[in-house]
Amino acid sequence: MIHNQTTDLIANHRSIRAFKPQALTEDQLTTLYTAASHTSSSMFMQQFSILHVTDEQKRAAVREIANQPYVGKDGDLLIFIADLHRNQQIRQQLGLDDGRLHTTDIFFQAVEDTVLAVQNVVTAAESLGLGAVVLGSVNNDPAALVKALGLPKLTFPVLGLQVGIPDQEPQLKPRLPLNFVAFENDYPTDFKVSDLKDYDQVVQTYYDLRDANRRIDSFTKQISGKKLTADPAKRDGLAQLLRDQGLALDWQ
Repeated sequence: MIHNQTTDLIANHRSIRAFKPQALTEDQLTTLYTAASHTSSSMFMQQFSILHVTDEQKRAAVREIANQPYVGKDGDLLIFIADLHRNQQIRQQLGLDDGRLHTTDIFFQAVEDTVLAVQNVVTAAESLGLGAVVLGSVNNDPAALVKALGLPKLTFPVLGLQVGIPDQEPQLKPRLPLNFVAFENDYPTDFKVSDLKDYDQVVQTYYDLRDANRRIDSFTKQISGKKLTADPAKRDGLAQLLRDQGLALDWQ
């Protein structure tokens, strides 16, 4: 691996869940927003927006949905939105119909724009000495989140991000070895779960020795556990919410 300031920063990413009770400065926020705005954009339609949630009632509502006590507590809470509403308004105000804005293809492009923007902001934040944690948990109840944030049709909150001054220094979580995630030309179909024995041991050691929330766990145990059970969840209402928001209407 080639080491430089950027590659080392990315390779040493840690999710920060404890922040000092200090909000970001206007310059810091502007820097993060600028990093997001320069993300690659599918067809240059720039189909994402960022909602900086400072209202305490809204922060509390997001915290309740996420069911994580650090969400909306210290630091700054950003919600990254797949945003086709803005482009709808452009078309309508120019006397045009919505075109393909209600298709799955365009929605997926908006999601791609949004996720790339999140990662750009995380990298930029860490380069400033800040910490961040990506919040998929904001969509534990996506309909409630849309209502709490007052989002219009043709928008969807893809991810949250809590960012601020770190108040913890967690250990680096071990990732899958590269031979399990990077392939040359052909996707290997001879995978065996037993091939992950050594990685499972590394992960188990990590959980056993880390400073917070120690437990006996492994990667394959997590994949075979409750994360992917068939128990119904409010997240499973996602397809209906997308239709309610006027998104991916051609998705059968």
